[in-house]
Amino acid sequence: QVQLVESGGGLVQPGGSLRLSCAASGSIFSINLMGWYRQAPGKQRQLVAHITKVGSTTYAGSVKGRFTISRDNANDTVYLQMNSLKPDDTAVYYCYALGGMTYWGQGTQVTVSS
Repeated sequence: QVQLVESGGGLVQPGGSLRLSCAASGSIFSINLMGWYRQAPGKQRQLVAHITKVGSTTYAGSVKGRFTISRDNANDTVYLQMNSLKPDDTAVYYCYALGGMTYWGQGTQVTVSS
């Protein structure tokens, strides 16, 4: 089993920045990939970004150039640096880990509004 704990969400004005963190614990040796999905009200959950164990990254087109995913293997933590935030980025952001099965965090709310 893998446990994921997210932090860093909140309210920010358009154009602002936030950094999300996701700390993994448990059977972390089984994790091959970690990343973030988001779900806005009335919409399906969508991939934001993910990063593999060796550091390869993938981004959704809507966030490319604005968001950066990184990982600290020593602390089993993944970060999502979000810059130039837009109201359309408002959603609950979920951390996930893939390793044999998919694990999910509890979600953290990001609200972009003036």
